[in-house]
Amino acid sequence: MSFAAETKKELTQIASDPAATRYELMAVFALSASFRPKEGGGALVIETENVATARRVYTSIKQLLGIRPEVVVRRKMRLKKNHVYTLRLSRAQAEQALAELGYGGEMADGPLAAAWALPRKDDARRAFLRGAFLAGGSVNAPGSSSYHLEVYAHSLDLAEWLMRLMNHYGLNARVAGRKKGYIVYIKEVEKIVEFLSVIGAVRALLQFEDRRIVKGMRNQVNRLVNCETANMNKTISAAIRQLEHIRRIEHTIGLESLPEHLREAALLRLQYPESNLQELSAAIGGRVSKSGLNHRFRKLEEIADRLRDRSGNGHAAVDKSSEMTHKES
Repeated sequence: MSFAAETKKELTQIASDPAATRYELMAVFALSASFRPKEGGGALVIETENVATARRVYTSIKQLLGIRPEVVVRRKMRLKKNHVYTLRLSRAQAEQALAELGYGGEMADGPLAAAWALPRKDDARRAFLRGAFLAGGSVNAPGSSSYHLEVYAHSLDLAEWLMRLMNHYGLNARVAGRKKGYIVYIKEVEKIVEFLSVIGAVRALLQFEDRRIVKGMRNQVNRLVNCETANMNKTISAAIRQLEHIRRIEHTIGLESLPEHLREAALLRLQYPESNLQELSAAIGGRVSKSGLNHRFRKLEEIADRLRDRSGNGHAAVDKSSEMTHKES
């Protein structure tokens, strides 16, 4: 079962009073009811692929309106062969239901017009949004690569009306066109969690937050590992360069020609070729700080560069370098 289906199943298990049930049903009729005039004098049908939603709508119509819709189950033949649950109300039943739900339009071929009174009380708004999600809602699983929640509406007027209702709770909902209608959607993860809270999907909300936290922690661990790897690569690269400089000095003038403090740094690096500056400082009891060791390695690099660049001056350039090193130290 998908995360969206699990969320809808949870919503159908919420107990509601007659007032909340009325607005839930109003949303279901507004978003998914369609009038078909050719079916035995006309019939209003509500279709869903979610069995829990079908059961909830049937029970609500029966208990609140005293109407028993006809239920038809068929199997889709294309793509996903899911069952489609159809609740069918005759024209007389539909007229009664729409009158009691406060529908202000007329029944014509196709979906109902956006002729509904906007809920004003908070409980009514929440119940309506719950019904809207049951009728045409979908949400990506928390572990998905992107966060997305949407509710389908067949007309722009209805979509904009639903968007205003959602944004009453500061959800930053937006409207986008689709091939056969419109969607009201939310992309921000914090707003999706708030929407789930508004409609009462507490278990889904906690599951969403749990997975989101795990995903966030995993991303944080990956960032730390990448940072540690980058630091390690930086340390290794620096050590390799320092070893190259020391080897050049060793093979030309010898390490014994270096001042004592630079010779100590060179021998320390040869002894611990993979250690960072902090570890090297600890190896000599902290007598020289990280910055002090770094300064010594820069002096060794300068000497190595002079040895590499010299031409025909014998050891004069080296002696000069050593003298300068003593002074600079």
